[in-house]
Amino acid sequence: MRRSTTIPLISRQEQAGALLRAVERASAGRPGLVLVGGDAGVGKTRLISHVAQAAEQAGASTVVVHCVDLGQVGIPYLPFTDALAQLQAGAAGAEAAERVAGLVAERPALWRLLEPGGGAGADHDERLQLFEGIARSLGEAGAPGRPVLLVVEDVHWADASTRDVLRFLAARARSENLLVVVTYRTDDVDRRHPLRPVLAELSRLEHVERIDLEPFDEAELREFTTALAGGPLSADEFASVLDRSEGNAFFAEELLDAGPEPGALPWTLTEVLRTRIEQLDPHVQQVVRLASVAGRRVREELLRAAAAQRDPAAGIDAALREAVTHQVLMVSGGHLEFRHALLAEVLYNDLLPGERSEMHRAYLGALAQKGADGLPLGGPAERAHHAFEAHDLPAALVTSHEAALTARGLLAPEEELRHHEQVLALWASVPEAESLLGTDRVAVAVAAGEAAAKAGHPARAVRLMRRAIDELGDDPQRRAALQHVLVRRQLELPDWGEHAEDDARELRAALDVLPDASADRVWSDALLARIAMQMDLDDEAREQAERAAEGARALGEHGALADALATLAVLDVGEADKAARLLDEACAAAVRAGDVLAEMRCLHNVAANRFYAGHLADAEQKVAHGLARAEELGLAWSTYPVNMRILQEIMQYFRGDLAPRPVGDVPPASVQVLNAATMYAAVARGDREVIARGEALLAHWHDDGMIALLGGGCLVDALTWAGRYDEALTLAERVTAHLVGVWNELFLGGIWLSALAIAALADAAEADRSSGRAGSGEAARERTAAERLERGDSLLDLARNTAERGRPRGGVLGPEGNAWLQRAAAENARLHAVVGNGSAPEASWREAADAWQETVKIFDFGYRYEVARSRYRWAEALLGAGEREAAKAAAAEALAEADAMGAVPLAEALRALAKRARLDLPGVRRATASTLTEREEEVLTLVAQGLSNRQIGERLYISTKTVSVHVSNVMAKLGASGRAEAVSLAHRRGLLEV
Repeated sequence: MRRSTTIPLISRQEQAGALLRAVERASAGRPGLVLVGGDAGVGKTRLISHVAQAAEQAGASTVVVHCVDLGQVGIPYLPFTDALAQLQAGAAGAEAAERVAGLVAERPALWRLLEPGGGAGADHDERLQLFEGIARSLGEAGAPGRPVLLVVEDVHWADASTRDVLRFLAARARSENLLVVVTYRTDDVDRRHPLRPVLAELSRLEHVERIDLEPFDEAELREFTTALAGGPLSADEFASVLDRSEGNAFFAEELLDAGPEPGALPWTLTEVLRTRIEQLDPHVQQVVRLASVAGRRVREELLRAAAAQRDPAAGIDAALREAVTHQVLMVSGGHLEFRHALLAEVLYNDLLPGERSEMHRAYLGALAQKGADGLPLGGPAERAHHAFEAHDLPAALVTSHEAALTARGLLAPEEELRHHEQVLALWASVPEAESLLGTDRVAVAVAAGEAAAKAGHPARAVRLMRRAIDELGDDPQRRAALQHVLVRRQLELPDWGEHAEDDARELRAALDVLPDASADRVWSDALLARIAMQMDLDDEAREQAERAAEGARALGEHGALADALATLAVLDVGEADKAARLLDEACAAAVRAGDVLAEMRCLHNVAANRFYAGHLADAEQKVAHGLARAEELGLAWSTYPVNMRILQEIMQYFRGDLAPRPVGDVPPASVQVLNAATMYAAVARGDREVIARGEALLAHWHDDGMIALLGGGCLVDALTWAGRYDEALTLAERVTAHLVGVWNELFLGGIWLSALAIAALADAAEADRSSGRAGSGEAARERTAAERLERGDSLLDLARNTAERGRPRGGVLGPEGNAWLQRAAAENARLHAVVGNGSAPEASWREAADAWQETVKIFDFGYRYEVARSRYRWAEALLGAGEREAAKAAAAEALAEADAMGAVPLAEALRALAKRARLDLPGVRRATASTLTEREEEVLTLVAQGLSNRQIGERLYISTKTVSVHVSNVMAKLGASGRAEAVSLAHRRGLLEV
């Protein structure tokens, strides 16, 4: 069936209108980004084409670029390279082309990008220049009333660097006359797809819109098929199309084109597409099959060259014209593209293995040729792809190596790593590999390890380095020279402490072999200093670090100098200003060295230095700078930037900013530790799923000690708020035991865990006292109380011992540690008071509140949540001491803070306290239509729970005699002869909430 050539846009007017309004905003200087998602064939391209045509009629310039599927590897920045080329060629007009050409000429990073293979000389600072250059070029191409509409299609195939540019463009949009429209297949973007977190991150930006295209419903499909066929289908024909297409526009088109005979139609789309292709002339079929080997889109010049490789005498002009006439291929600038990617996929999958290899070989030969512009028809990544698929392993090896070097020059570590790993995988299959590359497998493995570290895969980096060293069993000199590289990678692992002694021993052995005054020796000294420091061998650490710094200065080895100075700064952390100066010098040395990983360590340590020195605002600025720098260098998820993100989350929590913030585009290796850091605020907010989140982290404790500390400690707090006191106490002891094994028995986080555990003990005792559950008899009650007191005293002793002997770096426990220690003491005093062996702990909680208030003076805004929580407990203790006015003031201040932060559990606890104690606080007092007073209702509710008059008095902060009076009044008002009858009557009359 021949389709109508003029098909109106069906059922997408709302989405088209949204896109055109976005174009209008861009025309007025309000840039935007629109994410258009939908299943393959649902109509994304048709919608975008319609919008592009309408936008051009309104004065906009449209630039359409594509991402391509090259398997596990990609060509960094390919769509933006294409976009800049189109703009230079005049896609947005001659004036815009001149402006863009000028910008490209001024920026080496841009002209290297546009010149195949030219990125090899790029330095790390050029990543920012590259991103800014791309953004500036796109912005300069548009003008008021003449915006640029950049369409980036098939972003589900985008490489990591292209995704980074999209995030950069979205984040930096200001007043450009630019609209970026991104299309992707939702059915390809599963939960592990690297695009998925990017979409989530972009969707949160104010100027980003998201459009999801759904398949047609029956009425829409009927309108669509009527337009396609030029008239209504018969009932049987439409039912067949509806059933088989399921509303997918492309499927419907193909079913109609395949013919009307029901018996001749295949049942799968693959067969429908095959049927359609088989209607073409055999020569045309061969040409389009060859085109499919390049993917959905191929440069016409490249396709012609590949065809000539197969048969120099055969012309393809007529075949291409017929393919375009039959709408199998479409012309798009200098490219030919399949009307839908699925058509290319079906053709490619139909090729026989030998036929497929032969066609890839044709492309490989064609890509080595030069085009009309004098440049090669393709870059090394494309050649590597076709060489591998053609089973030309020597060529695949060489081109993969070239592609890795190109990716390194373009600051694309993920792509560099994949190409290096491809080289390593091919090495054994290519006997002459070393002579072909001019290097050996060890050097390639080392380069791959460096790329893995930069890409945020420390464990992978270690495996690659070990692989390299293991191959040097008969070369002790080279093994010694590489040992510091391996150790440096191992230091980035979460569990590196377990191997500290082994690493130190290996470095000492290497120093016995390495020559004096060598860069490898200086690096080994610097890393041995760092390890000795972490093993609390400070004298050895200082000696090694000073030796390394002296040697590094003499040799001009700036990277090792940065590492040694960073270690000295940590050793001098007690002198915060001196440490800060050392770290500034270390950062400068790392930048001079171009050692981006050392620079990240220094930037993290600078921020941590300011934080622990109490300069919170300065620390926040340092973290923001460090993370921005990591983004520039493509190191956003390497070890130290991840640590900076954790520090950033903790600082926001310190300030009382409890707003939930999704962790964003996070590699799997970093997801859990960042989830653990966000638990602080989640517990304080009282998120419903916070306990489930904490429990999900249990399986990851062995991945990173910080996951156990942050996730486990916060889960203890959450369980306590939930009233699951025994579980909280057991978990606190479990976390402590785990971290003693991972770190040491005096890790400073143990003070925090001890305070949380004692709080759970005190809350459990309070709950038992209020409900009468302390035991069936006096002996059991006393035994339970004694056990709790013993555990509380033991935990407090542990906290104090840790504070004394844990010796934080610098020798002095900081204000936060002191505050947690004081809270542990106050919680234990509360425990003693609850079980009847101590007086009201008002003094202890006043000291705890003062200790937390001290952090306010030191940390700008201080530990806002803990200040409020300590005032809650202080108000409770004041009530126990009979100081109602002081209690009211402390509770009111704590409640105001809790409400302002959104700390729901704390606010609810404060209101419950105020209600029990009859404190007049906002949202606490309530009127009653009952014959009972508010206090009588409260007393009767506790009577219904089985509490004695003494227990009720303790609960409501009134005397036992006053409780007795209230109980008598209740029975008189209800006409009851006893307590049980009063409860029953109140319940029947609806006066009692039970």
